[in-house]
Amino acid sequence: MDYVIIGGDAAGMSAAMQIVRNTEGGTITVLEKGEITSYGQCGLPYVLKGVVDSTEDLIARKPETFREKYGIDVRIRHEVEQVDCDRKKIYARNLDGDEQVEITYDKLLIASGASPIVPPWKGRHLDGIYTLKTIPDIEEIIAGTTEDTEHVTIIGGGYIGLEMAESYRALGKQVRIIDRGAQLAKIFDEDMGELVHEEARTNGLELHLNESVEGFRGGGQVETVVTDKGTYATDLVLVAAGVTPNTSFLEGTGIYKGIKDAVAVNAFMETSILDIYAAGDCAVQYHRVKKKMDYIPLGTHANKQGQIAGLNMAGVRTPFRGITGTSILKFFDLTLGRTGLSVREAEQEKFPVKTMTVQSTHEAGYYSKDNPMTVKVIYDAETRQLLGGQIIGKDGVDKRIDVLATALFHKMKVDDLQDLDLSYAPPYNSVWDPIQQAARKAD
Repeated sequence: MDYVIIGGDAAGMSAAMQIVRNTEGGTITVLEKGEITSYGQCGLPYVLKGVVDSTEDLIARKPETFREKYGIDVRIRHEVEQVDCDRKKIYARNLDGDEQVEITYDKLLIASGASPIVPPWKGRHLDGIYTLKTIPDIEEIIAGTTEDTEHVTIIGGGYIGLEMAESYRALGKQVRIIDRGAQLAKIFDEDMGELVHEEARTNGLELHLNESVEGFRGGGQVETVVTDKGTYATDLVLVAAGVTPNTSFLEGTGIYKGIKDAVAVNAFMETSILDIYAAGDCAVQYHRVKKKMDYIPLGTHANKQGQIAGLNMAGVRTPFRGITGTSILKFFDLTLGRTGLSVREAEQEKFPVKTMTVQSTHEAGYYSKDNPMTVKVIYDAETRQLLGGQIIGKDGVDKRIDVLATALFHKMKVDDLQDLDLSYAPPYNSVWDPIQQAARKAD
């Protein structure tokens, strides 16, 4: 059996390892456009400010490790140009020799990931304008960030934008965030977003919301950012405006695409074409709360989908049970956690929405009042079904958002939260956990 995998990062290599562990006698070929396999993309912003010492620390396994230890034929700098589903052939270009390579497969996994979006702004090709998705990206950014870099402009207020803003402030740079929307961290509701804005301004960030970038100016090196509301001097620009799935090479194959051109898959990571699978940032995910396919490209989903795809390619029939939209983010002194649906998303899905927000503390109130925490629980007004949760605070956010994520996964109702046997000691909690406090007050 000849297995071919397009993409050598989270989803692709997770799948490859499952095939190794569950088959004998087959060949596994991985085609990776870049030079690095199996690395932690989410750690990239922390290399900039020195929390992570080196990009080498982010690499879990190098290509030679997969080749020598596991017998996987990892071919770096190979870009796939065409998939012939009828003849079961892959046509890729070896970027080092600029020659086309033809490979036959019995089973194929598309794990081609996603790429940063850069709109067709005038001047977007000027030096000093960067995106962040790979290790070479962060290395270029670090090389381009010098002592003379005083003003940094970040376009986009999502995960990458906020993490990089914190990193640049840690380096003593002046940071401006421009976002065409009304708030940073749009995965949170507006009331919770205000806590993010307050933290941003407290830490010296200059916010330009409801403002759209139109282009850049400079004599080779970017010098100014032009928006619909003004012109701003800058020494460096980071475009963090989201990502788009790498699926354009699949045009004409008959492989069905879904949301945002991500590859449509079923619970077994199978595409619309027999013997072709897809996983990771190039594929859709089933959302357990929405009860339909969604597109939320995160490392957790990529690793899980890749593992499931590999098992199914190896003949171990295993379903992917879906996501609940859980994520967490460190932003200066705050931790921002969310799971399930926001109010906006719940209303879009036609749920009759109710919410309860409480102000509490990470520890027992008499033990310490220095760790305030805002907890918001979102639920169905008619069925009392839990729909989502958002928590912002300094400490203890992670464990509580994971409790809510677990509750969502198992379709618990808001009232069921009160019955959970959660840990308690004054340095860690109140007798009633903050999420239980919110549940008790829910109408």
